[in-house]
Amino acid sequence: MIRGKIMVRRTALSILIGSLGLGRLRAQSLATPVSSSPQNQDFTIRTVSRLVLLDVSVRDPKGGFVSGLTKDNFKVFENGKPQEITQFADSDIPVTIGIVVDESGSMRPKRPEVITAALSFIGASNPKDEIFIINFNERVYRGLPDTDLFSDNISELRNALWKDPPRGRTALYDAVFAALHQLDMGRRDKKTLVVISDGGDNISTHTYKQVMDAVESSIATIYTIGIFDEEDPDRNPGVLRNLAHVSGGSVFFPKQLDGIVPACKQIAKDIRNRYTIGYIPSLEKGGGIRHLRMEASDPGRGKLIVRTRTSYKFPEETTAALNQP
Repeated sequence: MIRGKIMVRRTALSILIGSLGLGRLRAQSLATPVSSSPQNQDFTIRTVSRLVLLDVSVRDPKGGFVSGLTKDNFKVFENGKPQEITQFADSDIPVTIGIVVDESGSMRPKRPEVITAALSFIGASNPKDEIFIINFNERVYRGLPDTDLFSDNISELRNALWKDPPRGRTALYDAVFAALHQLDMGRRDKKTLVVISDGGDNISTHTYKQVMDAVESSIATIYTIGIFDEEDPDRNPGVLRNLAHVSGGSVFFPKQLDGIVPACKQIAKDIRNRYTIGYIPSLEKGGGIRHLRMEASDPGRGKLIVRTRTSYKFPEETTAALNQP
């Protein structure tokens, strides 16, 4: 029997865009000896995956969700070139969800409505979802106890939402960055953020570019709700729009506070009515940003409206690893 050490080296990042538990496709696993001694032999294990899974919402011209579509109803284009769909699913499965709540001082009069809306979202979601709360003002902190990364317990999540009183300034970029990191620790393949804020960012250590880079490298679908006042000098609806647009989510700007609850219920319904479509991207263009477009059609239903991620970042190291002999 050969006795030796096993050294695991991660040489490539898998690309899983809004995945729904379909597993990794076309994984290459190589065990290569790096020592010729039979008594003390080392191995390097390399695993590479390059499946892209897109989280997709389809609506009819009246805004209703379109169900019952098959793989043949969809077309996917990457950088303008059609792609072969290799994975397809349309089931409501559990999701890892982060609720990111602005706790800056200007949110104080809006807080009861915001928490009611967040709890209505939780109540309308899949009961097997794993959820966490990120609260933020000039600092970012987790709502749940340090021993609990996620929860499906409504009482625990309610306490997390009420954890501290609103105060201070608004570190929106830091909060989104932290929430994306925590999503990676979730057990569910499908990842979603719901961001509720009343303004822009005025104190983060992360920049807008850093956050958007993280979104394009993430698997998360992001929904944003902006409840800022028109006279607020720090408001930045463009950031909330971009976070949602790039990731394939939606943005909401309720005119009144009582519009937050319907927005949260709409988001929960949208999450539970999305398709998953997967394909294997080409290696020709190497790493970098790749742009996506998707079409859906079904005779008799009129023009279908498709919403999904518009771009993603294909890592340079994935291309290099897959091209190794």
